[in-house]
Amino acid sequence: MEHPVVSREEWLAARKALLARERVMTHQLDALRAERRQLPWVRIDKPYVFEGPQGERTLGDLFAGRSQLAIYHFMLTPGSDHICAGCSYTVDHVDAARQHFEQADLAFAAVSRAPLRQIEAVRERMGWTFPWVSSHGSDFNFDFGVSFTPEDIAAGRATYNYGTPIRSSEDMFGISVFVKGDRDAVFHSYSTFHRGTELTMGAFNWLDLAPKGRNEAGTMSWVRLHDEYPQAGKQRA
Repeated sequence: MEHPVVSREEWLAARKALLARERVMTHQLDALRAERRQLPWVRIDKPYVFEGPQGERTLGDLFAGRSQLAIYHFMLTPGSDHICAGCSYTVDHVDAARQHFEQADLAFAAVSRAPLRQIEAVRERMGWTFPWVSSHGSDFNFDFGVSFTPEDIAAGRATYNYGTPIRSSEDMFGISVFVKGDRDAVFHSYSTFHRGTELTMGAFNWLDLAPKGRNEAGTMSWVRLHDEYPQAGKQRA
């Protein structure tokens, strides 16, 4: 990998110049995050019910005693053997992170349209412990813009990420955040899709510090299920 090589003094001057830009960006991100927190809320009146390992769970139940809830919309389509590598890469970060953010009043759950037995098979394979429930038979995924009927796709009515047409996939991915108010009222405060979910991908943040960056031949070209990397079998041996 060819790259300019300079004296320590020249490097320090370049680094300080970049630091000034990084500080500006940090303050801009702080302002953006504050604006995100001030978004208006929408009250959830529909009685969504999910299936979990311990039986039926309402949306309110998923808060697990906390006042905030982050849901990851995991692409797992009923009847399909496909496990989304991008979704898997994203939620690989969750179990380590939630032992911290749960202490700051944020609960987490993944939701997929696949039946619970299909979810549990994937969970067992991947070794995840976070709550993961099925919305099979519910409007939840459709209402929050991550699932689409074949009829809507065929008619051109299916849109994702606030306007992108969906041509074929019945399920997409995203993150939605909910808040519990007085008398257990539940409100929707935020959703993000597509590259917006990169906020939660810690491995990318590490790679972005290095000269090769994300080292992609195309978006997430090297990302696999974590048990499919060449070294995975050696680690298990």
